Amino acid sequence: MKSIALVAHDGKKAELLAWVQQHADFFQNKQLYATGTTGRLISEALQLSVHCLASGPLGGDQQIGALIAEQKIDWLVFFWDPLSSQPHDPDVKALIRLAVVWNIPVACNKATADFIVHSTLLQQDYQRSVPDFAAYLGRATG
Repeated sequence: MKSIALVAHDGKKAELLAWVQQHADFFQNKQLYATGTTGRLISEALQLSVHCLASGPLGGDQQIGALIAEQKIDWLVFFWDPLSSQPHDPDVKALIRLAVVWNIPVACNKATADFIVHSTLLQQDYQRSVPDFAAYLGRATG
């Protein structure tokens, strides 16, 4: 089972919801996590269980980031709005940064999300490489 985090800024919620509905069959056997309102909308639209976290500006982005760091998320779908100022922009950048650090796929728009949903790698037992941070953790500090 794949664990997928779904996040969308207010200006992109309708687009994400339409995309999720378009791929409803794909989401049937997935563990879904989402921030606040996004999670509620998806749960209602698909009649699926969604682990709803806090709203993004209230810590939801960071909660998803923590799940990524704990290796509990396999894929992040984050339809972010690059044309709107976000009060929690540092949290957004931190979330995307963690997805890159932990080497999970990230889709920030519909085109990329479509490519991932239709990837043959999703039909396989794909084992992403998890970075080994032993050297980093054992570095001399001070």
